[in-house]
Amino acid sequence: MPGDPVAATRSLAWSGTRDFRVVRREYEDPAGSQCSFYLTPVDGAELPPFKPGQFLTFQLQPTVADDVPQRQRPITRCYSLSDQPDPRHYRITIKRVPPPASQPGLPAGLSSNHCHDHVQVGDVLQVKAPSGHFHLDVASLAPVVLVGGGIGITPMMSMLRWCQAEQPGRTVHLFYGLRNSAEHAFKQTLEQLASTHSQVHLNVVYSQPGPDDVLGRDYQHTGHITVALLRQQLPLGAYQFYVCGPAPMMEALVPELLAWGVPQQDVHFEAFGPASVRLPVASMPPAAILTSTPLEVRFARSGRTLPWDGQQSNLLDFAERHGVAVDSGCRSGGCGSCETRLRKGTVSYASAPDHDPAPGHCLLCVATPTSDLELEA
Repeated sequence: MPGDPVAATRSLAWSGTRDFRVVRREYEDPAGSQCSFYLTPVDGAELPPFKPGQFLTFQLQPTVADDVPQRQRPITRCYSLSDQPDPRHYRITIKRVPPPASQPGLPAGLSSNHCHDHVQVGDVLQVKAPSGHFHLDVASLAPVVLVGGGIGITPMMSMLRWCQAEQPGRTVHLFYGLRNSAEHAFKQTLEQLASTHSQVHLNVVYSQPGPDDVLGRDYQHTGHITVALLRQQLPLGAYQFYVCGPAPMMEALVPELLAWGVPQQDVHFEAFGPASVRLPVASMPPAAILTSTPLEVRFARSGRTLPWDGQQSNLLDFAERHGVAVDSGCRSGGCGSCETRLRKGTVSYASAPDHDPAPGHCLLCVATPTSDLELEA
């Protein structure tokens, strides 16, 4: 179909990293907490299309100014593409991550603050090709419900913009949850799309409206995005749901959608950060249900054999708890930094990771053992 990124040629994709230059940056919210970066390839070659909802993986090198003078290796982070595919450039939008409000003594987000403070127009970044299993079903014309919480709006912008350009007759309901207008990203763009496209329906939800925020003008609902709100606003019918946001929203909303009766194949979700979304046990593959029998995990390079008792949620946490050094990045199965050769044994994933590990390898950050293991780490 015209404009279908799935059917487009794959010959433009690249392996490893590719140099991209920042050609433009702009803030998307009044508070200046969410910054978009426009990237073009240094080699000038045409960019491959991507599936709306996918992300880019970056290898960033913090500087002494980031207060990490001892760091020698780059950090790996994944950021969602926040616009429809364009052969000339990519756009990502990054939210500055401050220290937790409840623990102000903890450090702020290293990569997000580095990008906001030090990545400027003209800088060159190392980028891997678009990837990720969380993306719009572009072969379907079924009505979609896009649910974005906070910076989870970024993949929804990609999906919405693609639908508007390629499937203008497709019904799209966007639910955007955030605190208030200070962090309301893409406000003018979203309002314009909703006002000029009858198939786009916008529901903005503020949890903490500011004194100047006006219900009905700046936002449509107060509180949080819940199934009760969705049931109230959505006309009867079948929908494909796409959900992305912070851990508390994901952990509450996704199971509620399934409990509502939405077929699991119609619920697609991605969490920013290591959220634990628990699906019904019956829907999980048998291999993902852990045995209570203690297992042994051998780290070949480190020369250590340790008992796995299920106390850690994944093999990366397990390795770090026992002082085994392993590279890592996103910690949610997206970037592939923790990919490790599996010399012996089997592992399981509660859900398919976004990064596809090579044959005979596994992703430690989302894997759990289902037998005795020997890992090359």
